[in-house]
Formats: sequence, structure tokens, C-alpha cells
Amino acid sequence: MDPDLGTADSFLQTYRNELNAIGTLVIAFVLARLVDRSLARRGGRLTAAVAGELTPQADTRLRLVRRLISATIIVIGVALALSAYDPVRRTAAAVLASSAVLGLVVGFAARQTLANAVAGILLAVTQPIRIGDLVTFEDHTGTVEDVRLTYTYIRGGDGRRIIVPNERLALTVIQNHTIVDPRVNVEVSLWLPREADVKRALDVIAEQEEVETVLVADVERDGIRIVARASAHSAADSEAMAARVRLASLERLRNEGLSSPVES
Repeated sequence: MDPDLGTADSFLQTYRNELNAIGTLVIAFVLARLVDRSLARRGGRLTAAVAGELTPQADTRLRLVRRLISATIIVIGVALALSAYDPVRRTAAAVLASSAVLGLVVGFAARQTLANAVAGILLAVTQPIRIGDLVTFEDHTGTVEDVRLTYTYIRGGDGRRIIVPNERLALTVIQNHTIVDPRVNVEVSLWLPREADVKRALDVIAEQEEVETVLVADVERDGIRIVARASAHSAADSEAMAARVRLASLERLRNEGLSSPVES
């Protein structure tokens, strides 16, 4: 008998369980990835055929379904991989004989994770927030990038990503700026010296097409604060619109001989 074949056969016999477990895990992860991509493509084609664009509601629910299916496939794969070991299989059989004890142990060990997962499902179904919504949570304001099973990702105006456990979102008051009307209110502050012609400044700023209202917001020792308000079509356009209104207002004030040394 060839010594190399004998060595290979001995290796396979010795590490049979480990190889089966690794193969099962690889297949599970690959299958989960393929199913996720297939669902994403299928959802995109259906949306293009029916509506032409994926709505925030549909996008949020589709992502939840994709992740639930992927998580289920991976959990099944891990369970099958562990079942290749006789000690694990015997222990699982003994534990499953007492389902009440199993439920208590699992529930206690994974209470926080399960609470976040249940909250994630509720958020995806009831949709107080959706992908692309501009929201304020506690002291943070940003655009919802993703609603996952356990965490929600919010991108702040300064580019920071705020990762919030779904349970906290479900138990806390959330201010959604775009859930009813996708337009976002934009507010720009401009400062004038106290001796400036305020009425003329208001008229000059109000001449802009994008500006809806302009008013005196505050009077302080150092100057007068004027606020120009407009409406952006979406949260993604709000920052660009604020920059346009601010720049145009400053140019108009300078052209009219009105000084605006400080702005915010």
C-alpha cells in the first residue's frame, strides 16, 4: 500500500468531524450569501418593473427579510456542524429533553440580543424610521443608513456613524423629520451689526427663489441674527441647499453694502 495514501486516509479518519464541520460552515455561509444576493436582485427587478424606484418602506422590509433568511441559514449550518461531534450531540439531546431549562438558559444568556432582534423586527414592520429618513435620537441628528436585526446605523451631518441598539430606539422618543413629508426644513443664520438696515437686509435675502421665509430671530449686543428658511427635497439635499442659501445671502448683503461679519 502506498504510504502517502495511508497517511491521507489516516488524516481523514482522524479529523473527519473537523473537516465535516468546516465544510458545513463554508457551505452555509456561501449559501447565505448567494440567497442574499438573489433576493436583492429579485427585489430590484420587481421594483423596476412595478414602481421604478425602491421606496424607503420596501427597502427597509426587504433588508429585514434578507437578513432573517441569511441568519437562519447560518444558524442551521452551525447547528449541523456542531452535530458532527458525538459529545455535542449527546449534550444537545440531554438538554433538549428539558426544554424549560433550555428556554431559561438561552433567554437569560441572550436577553439583550433577543430584545434587540425583536425590536429590529418591530421597527421594520411598523416603520417609525425608514432607510433615508432624517431623524433625531436623543442628542443625535442624522440620516438612517441601515436598519439591521440588532442595530440601526445613523449617519450624522458631520459624517459620523451612530450605531444604536434597536431596543433603545423602540423604547425612546424619535423625532422623524421626513416620515410624512420627505422635504426637510433648512434654516440658515446670518448676523448683521446693530447699525445695519435690517428691513433692507430682510428684503434682499427674501428675493432668493429658494428662500421661503426670512425673519429677525434674535437681537444681541454684538449684532442681529437673521434666519432664512427653505425646504429641501430630501435629507440628502439639505446640506447643499443650506450652503447655497448662505452663500447667496452673503453675496447679496455685500452687494447692497450690508455687512455680515459673523454667520453660522
